[in-house]
Amino acid sequence: MKSSVTGAVAARLPHLSPSLHAIACAAILFTTLAFPQVHSAKQDSPSSDLTVHEWGTFTSISTNDGQAIDWLPLTGSTDLPSFIEHLREPGFKGGLRGTVRMETPVLYLYSPRETSVSVTVSFAKGLITEWYPHAVPLAAFNPRTDFSLDQKRTVGGITWNSVHVEPSASADFPRDAAENHYYAARETSSAPIRVPTPSGDQRERFLFYRGVSAFTPPLTATLSADGSVVIQNDLKEEIPDVILFERRGNTVGYRILGPLRDQAALAPPPLEGSLDSLFSNFEGILISQGLHADEAHAMLETWKGSWFEEGSRLFYIVPRSFVDSVLPLSITPAPAATVRVFVGRDELITPATEQAVESAFASGDRATLAKYSRFLPTILQTMIDQSTDPSQQQRFSDYLESLFNHPLP
Repeated sequence: MKSSVTGAVAARLPHLSPSLHAIACAAILFTTLAFPQVHSAKQDSPSSDLTVHEWGTFTSISTNDGQAIDWLPLTGSTDLPSFIEHLREPGFKGGLRGTVRMETPVLYLYSPRETSVSVTVSFAKGLITEWYPHAVPLAAFNPRTDFSLDQKRTVGGITWNSVHVEPSASADFPRDAAENHYYAARETSSAPIRVPTPSGDQRERFLFYRGVSAFTPPLTATLSADGSVVIQNDLKEEIPDVILFERRGNTVGYRILGPLRDQAALAPPPLEGSLDSLFSNFEGILISQGLHADEAHAMLETWKGSWFEEGSRLFYIVPRSFVDSVLPLSITPAPAATVRVFVGRDELITPATEQAVESAFASGDRATLAKYSRFLPTILQTMIDQSTDPSQQQRFSDYLESLFNHPLP
């Protein structure tokens, strides 16, 4: 090898004197042999052709004055496949009271060749309560110091120490016998991943996690006397898109506001729309934010049974800078590009919702009550707080108690 390198060096220096020629050859030869990988190290960086795409949802509930409510869902059910791992027992998340429930973020990894990364996610004022494949929690909830998520001092987060990205691997992923909305997120072209564990490898199409936090959402929505919704952007940067949605029985309506820089008022939408049209518009919005078409479709397929249920709500694209501030993501080695698209869902307790819930309780219409599902306790508590009639307050309190004594289907 030495003679061939020396010959190549000599060929580059034909016009030097013999003594200078020998010195130059020796210097270049030493550099070449001592530092053979310097030129190619950057080109061979294992992160140079890795890209990461993520989507997820932040769900909150607003009072009529726009404040985010500290709330609990109706049940502690995880509604997840049995192979999902938990911070504690499966119902632990259901008992955590917070302003925001972070639902099904998934991280897709793309690479033309096999590579390995470590991934860490932290959650401001929160806990990550479920995940898959296997990960290591950064810290557990400490009841001696963490009296509530709002006062939480320990770090909430998880780390996947060794994620193997295997673009040529088969889609051999775990699955329960029962159908579950979790599986829709697999319908993308992202690379399969493998995470080694003491009990064997775990395989999936993505990294999944979710949790609860007490951070303040970036958007507030107040209800005006005329029925309109006044939306306030509490950030310096614009919120890329906002949608006002309402469903009553089989009728739906929506208004797409577009970017929100400061404040806007939206009248209730006429209930003359179609879900198919909304799905198409929503997918287009998600794609415009950087998701691939199959990722946007997978996100809607995952959530269409929940996002578009009975009631009124706002959907909005959470600015990337806000996502990074409340949910820092670290990937090592760093990807060439990372896309993070989070949808904020702000549930609105409108007079129409209150009237529908009160009528359903009065008539024993449990099918209608079930349409409001996990939001019912918060809706009833809001009705109790707003009422000035003691007999009405008692009636609503009785309804609330009955929810826990006689669970809905």
